[in-house]
Amino acid sequence: MRPPVPFGQYVPADSVVHRLEARAKMGVIFTFAIALFAVDGFLGLSLATLAVALAVRASGVPIRLVFRGLRAVVFILAFTLLAHAVRVNPATVALVRVGPIAIDADGLRTGVFFAMRIVLLVLGTSLLTLSTTPVQLTDALERLMRPLTRVGVPAGEIAMMLTVALRFIPTTAEEAEKIVVAQTARGARFDRGGPIARARAYVPVLVPLFVNLFRRADELAIAMESRCYRGGVGRTRLYESVMTWSDWVILVAGVMISVTIGVLL
Repeated sequence: MRPPVPFGQYVPADSVVHRLEARAKMGVIFTFAIALFAVDGFLGLSLATLAVALAVRASGVPIRLVFRGLRAVVFILAFTLLAHAVRVNPATVALVRVGPIAIDADGLRTGVFFAMRIVLLVLGTSLLTLSTTPVQLTDALERLMRPLTRVGVPAGEIAMMLTVALRFIPTTAEEAEKIVVAQTARGARFDRGGPIARARAYVPVLVPLFVNLFRRADELAIAMESRCYRGGVGRTRLYESVMTWSDWVILVAGVMISVTIGVLL
């Protein structure tokens, strides 16, 4: 049986989304994120949901892997929903009431609206990392920040740091999952007690997790030095990424759709 793919890790596939140039994907995701925060109605969110569903379908990435990114924001989603829905002695008719605490219909609608925004944003950004290799992301970030080198900004080094940090997210999640499984096999329990007790139960997980992360960082630094990595100046690439006409067409279409959703809806 194949091991589960950690959240955010590249999933190889031969799809339209995978073949799309990384800069085009980043441009579409950037404008899509802006459109999400510009939308002020459920019609716009419905169209954004349809766009994300079509993109996931076209990517060929299993839906369960795309939705794994929502695990990290479950608390934020719950807090967003409750912060808008729960009222103390609301002036309007409440859907559910327990003493002075009640769930307001308008607040619940607002909470669902903002929660859907977060869900769509996470799904869109997850699809970017799932369909783009770390090397492609590094190359795209460096090319996009290249104009900043004229004012002394080390674009190559910044792009490398961002990509390494992004790549370490699924690695950290995988390491934490392995440690939790190992601790559970030794009798540790992470599902007992209240929130404080459960947080304390994860202390034995954090120590070996940080030790492994520092070890991986040291190994990565040694590997880069042994390969004579000296930053972005004078670097060459085995494969030069070029924006084709199809990339430009999809980029322009994605930007226009995002603008339409954000401005008109």
